[in-house]
Amino acid sequence: MSTKPTMKEVAAAAGVSVMTVSRAFRSDASISDDTRERIRNVADELGYVFDAVASNLRSQRSGFVAVTIPSINNANFADTVAALSGRLDPAGLQVLLGRTNYDMAEEERLIGQLLRRQPEALVITGGHHTERARRMMQNAAIPVIETWDLPQEPLGNVVGFSNADAMRVMVAHLSARGYRKIAFIGGDSSFDTRGADRRRGFVTAMQDRGLDPSRLITVGRPPVSMREGAAAMAILLDTLPDTEAVIAVADPAAFGALTECHRRGIRVPDDIAIAGFGNFEISGVSVPALTTIDPFPARMGEQAGELIAGLLRGKVTKNGPTLIEIEPQLVARASTGAG
Repeated sequence: MSTKPTMKEVAAAAGVSVMTVSRAFRSDASISDDTRERIRNVADELGYVFDAVASNLRSQRSGFVAVTIPSINNANFADTVAALSGRLDPAGLQVLLGRTNYDMAEEERLIGQLLRRQPEALVITGGHHTERARRMMQNAAIPVIETWDLPQEPLGNVVGFSNADAMRVMVAHLSARGYRKIAFIGGDSSFDTRGADRRRGFVTAMQDRGLDPSRLITVGRPPVSMREGAAAMAILLDTLPDTEAVIAVADPAAFGALTECHRRGIRVPDDIAIAGFGNFEISGVSVPALTTIDPFPARMGEQAGELIAGLLRGKVTKNGPTLIEIEPQLVARASTGAG
């Protein structure tokens, strides 16, 4: 049986020290790209596999950033994680992902599990947490970044936006186009806190304009699917047929509402206008194209990644929390008679 090649053998073959070999595999900036490539080529020829676990134990670094997201099949959250990972890769950091399924109790459990693995930093989706989860994060002694929200009591660093304000932008758009009887479609707000904030923003914006905010349709647990969006639209059309415009909590639900209108021969936007949230790909290719809000999910990931890398390198001060506010943008399209 052949023996596994060692780091010492790689160092001897490459003509460098063992420490330089270790740095080459940890993407340490203190060695040149040419040296790193030469060492890795030698390692490949010898069949050497770097033992990251042992290296991390020696350096007291785990080499990963823990991230929680509500759903793994949501394109927006996927964009955030992909952009975050792209900014962490040059720093030699990898993402360890946990799914909360829109459940704060599950988020609490995941945070406990992730922190036991000693991540370099923690990125959390949302700004609402259980008290125990808050205590764990506050006592973690690592950078914690809340995203996709602007919490009233941030744990520290925030890269996000106000979901309520984003919905006020949409109500303002519909109101400016002459719509008065506007409804909101969403899921169970006791689970989706960001969806609850959008609903709250809708209600406040309607009240501010002297409009009736009571046209609220709730369907199932989040995330609200296309099928559930269609079911919600059916309820709305059956119970409040004079509704002039509908805002869905997210684009998939808005697309479902659009298809229900197609099934019933209801013209969009001539008979009723429909808008969503998220600027998902489907919103741009539907017929008609859906008016939506772009929250710039990739930008959030990029900013969070850059902030983490800066904090860990000491280039960003740890004396106070950092707030990076992302401003969502209205994308007006044909489904509301615009674009």
